[in-house]
Amino acid sequence: MRGILAFALFLFATSAMAHDAPSGWSYDPYCCNGDSKTGDCEMIPSRTVTVIPGGYRITLYPGDHRYVTHAHIFTLPQRKTMRSPDGAYHLCLFPDENTPRCFYAPDMSY
Repeated sequence: MRGILAFALFLFATSAMAHDAPSGWSYDPYCCNGDSKTGDCEMIPSRTVTVIPGGYRITLYPGDHRYVTHAHIFTLPQRKTMRSPDGAYHLCLFPDENTPRCFYAPDMSY
């Protein structure tokens, strides 16, 4: 019984922390902390993303994500990229602006 209660509390806590992307789908609870105003997940401009062999290069400047205060270049592998349901790029930075936690990308079409 305790195990069930603990699991239910865990689910409630993680779902309460997740917030929605602007188009209405929810970020994974692992990825996001906060809400749509203070959360660490946010849609980023497509101009900041370059497809490279094996993944993506993301170049961010202040204004590209609410947490970014100086220029960043992140190289993220394709295998760790999550599917973006709305066709836009989204990045979750946690616990600070130097650490990409989750990256959502649209399906590639060839």
